[in-house]
Amino acid sequence: MLALMLPLHGIGGRQDLPIPFWLAVGGAGVAIALSFVVLGLAWRNPKYRGDASGKPLPAAITRFVDSAGFRWFVRLAGLAIFGYAMVALIFGVDRLTNPIFGFVYILVWVGLVPISLLLGPVWRTLNPLRTLHLLLSKALRQPPSRGLLKLPPWLGLWPAAFGIFAFTWLELVAPDRATLPVLQAWLALYFVLTMFGAILFGDRWFSTADPFEVYATLMARLSPWGRRTDGVLVVRRPLENLDGLKAQPGLVGVVAALLGSTAYDGFSNSSAWIGWAQNTDYSMTTLGTLALLAFILFVLVTYSSATLLAGRLSHSSRTALPGLFAHSVVPIAFGYVVAHYLTLLILEGQRTLIYLSDPLSNGANVFGTGLLGLNTDITNHSTAIAVIQVLAVVCGHLMGVISAHDRAVALFPRHKALAGQLPLLIVMVGYTVGGLLLLFST
Repeated sequence: MLALMLPLHGIGGRQDLPIPFWLAVGGAGVAIALSFVVLGLAWRNPKYRGDASGKPLPAAITRFVDSAGFRWFVRLAGLAIFGYAMVALIFGVDRLTNPIFGFVYILVWVGLVPISLLLGPVWRTLNPLRTLHLLLSKALRQPPSRGLLKLPPWLGLWPAAFGIFAFTWLELVAPDRATLPVLQAWLALYFVLTMFGAILFGDRWFSTADPFEVYATLMARLSPWGRRTDGVLVVRRPLENLDGLKAQPGLVGVVAALLGSTAYDGFSNSSAWIGWAQNTDYSMTTLGTLALLAFILFVLVTYSSATLLAGRLSHSSRTALPGLFAHSVVPIAFGYVVAHYLTLLILEGQRTLIYLSDPLSNGANVFGTGLLGLNTDITNHSTAIAVIQVLAVVCGHLMGVISAHDRAVALFPRHKALAGQLPLLIVMVGYTVGGLLLLFST
């Protein structure tokens, strides 16, 4: 995350683990491999039914959530929150006490994960740009789904994949990223491209091109809340919601961008990388951009190669497999996010909420939080943090293995299902070991 913020990655280190670091890494890899064996013996038929599954919630809850009054309340609340933040963006001072930096980098980007887990795909309604487009469509008396052009099916989620890369580049690489002019320029470009796309293609553009909405929608697939194919709100078993994620062009690019950028964040904080990069003749921006691209492409190539090889080993059609198994990478990305950013969200999230009382840095105390102090008790529990980080990475991969196994037994011939999963298993074990090494790099 922001280099100028507290170096929160250092709160929990390998020296804080209750067992030797090499044993933790080796044990994590063995746990993933053993889970594959257990699943192969005990899980021989698909158990997940995706969007067709779920226990219905009371009809009154569905009616309330779907009511126009509640939806407009959420939309306008989201618009008001972001309107307030824009005051700090446009009129605030160019200092780190300006809450807009923490609002965008912490509360929105990192905060989308717990919000989506707790409430499901709520960002679709909270999204202020979607609300602005809806209001514009109503003013012009035309359906928000109508655009000037038809969105090409082959485009899929590729615009969102490039948008996620663009935001993570801003967050992790861009020079002067903690200055107002840089953040203003990026957000202005994001606003123009997103709204222009919505005018051209209708509101479907948000679900395929808005990096924040696509990211939040993917994380919401790990929530127990969902909507059945008949429109009823339901609660689902763990990972069953994830099984309903449909394969489409660009989905693999999106998960690769999420996983690769988080891995690069850990790598870019290592002393080895910083020392080497500072002693070369190339700028940190150039090297950081190339390294970020390399991490994303590494995930894209290794994952795609593993799934294509799985199709060959299982004698199945191979071309569609990367998209069909992409849902299994989502919990891995989630585990990386928790491991890397949990302490950041807790500490810098507090700081941002304090600063939000004074958006113009002129001594105001709008919400009464301006005089509160930062609760840093979490920094006294470095061992617990280190254990949580390891468990987040390992549990994310275990959920990925389970999701991939259930999809494999549904797609592959029974006698080839285990053999078909071996390439993806090897890649996931590699991601686990590599992720822990990057997370605890020094």
